[in-house]
Amino acid sequence: MLAYRHAFHAGNHADVLKHLVFAEVLRHMAAKDKPFTVVDTHAGAGGYSLESRYAQKNAEAATGIERLWTRDDLPPALARYVALVREFNGGGPLEQYPGSPAIAHLQLRPTDPLHCFELHPTDERILRAYLGARGPHGKVAHSDGFAALAHELPPPSRRGVVLIDPPYELKADYARTLAAVREALTRFATGVVLVWVPQLATVDSRELPRRLLNAAASATGATKGALHARLTVTETDARGFGLAGSSMVVINPPHGLADTLREVLPYLVKVLGQFAGASHLLDVK
Repeated sequence: MLAYRHAFHAGNHADVLKHLVFAEVLRHMAAKDKPFTVVDTHAGAGGYSLESRYAQKNAEAATGIERLWTRDDLPPALARYVALVREFNGGGPLEQYPGSPAIAHLQLRPTDPLHCFELHPTDERILRAYLGARGPHGKVAHSDGFAALAHELPPPSRRGVVLIDPPYELKADYARTLAAVREALTRFATGVVLVWVPQLATVDSRELPRRLLNAAASATGATKGALHARLTVTETDARGFGLAGSSMVVINPPHGLADTLREVLPYLVKVLGQFAGASHLLDVK
């Protein structure tokens, strides 16, 4: 797990889907006056230079944020997401890409706690420096985000968002993700839980969204349903390798999120799709 660096993938099509959904969830949560806590289990560095040797190795931002950057026909939710990326760049050219902690930091109010967990020591130090200004309402821990959930939930405000997006480099990450979601719902059945899942040519990748939806349906306590949004933009290679797309599973989604995705997903297929079979799925339970 410590070998993984998100800097290689910053701003790609999977980041677009993940951060669009995350940003919209946070926007809905902040519409109420009461504070809420955000827990990011695999936070990364917080932000990434798109001009670094890591980002330039595969230039994955070219398949994601760069395709949206100069569009003048963005649906409202995508326009809000791109505006956050512009704010992270200080209104200048696209040189930096915000990770999920930065997407949260740009939207949260001073009284909304942001708790981030990251195992890579370099990324954790960078993130700690970036979020230091949040003071008592920010926490960065060099620890396992899966294990941390047991101590983070339920939050004092009884309002919260959990983002779980491990690298899935280890097969065990799939089982640990499902277990973490079950743990989260046991401790905090009304919390909003977001899970990013890569679309790979493996059984684990294919089955995890279904298992997460089943976990939401069978959770003890009241839940407000769940949704699965998938964006497929390319094909795997001849050996079945490669990231074809990704999914976001949202448990207890805010009202209106499904309608937003119904508008945005077809647009993303059109703009980010790289082959004739590019497609989307939205399954609302």
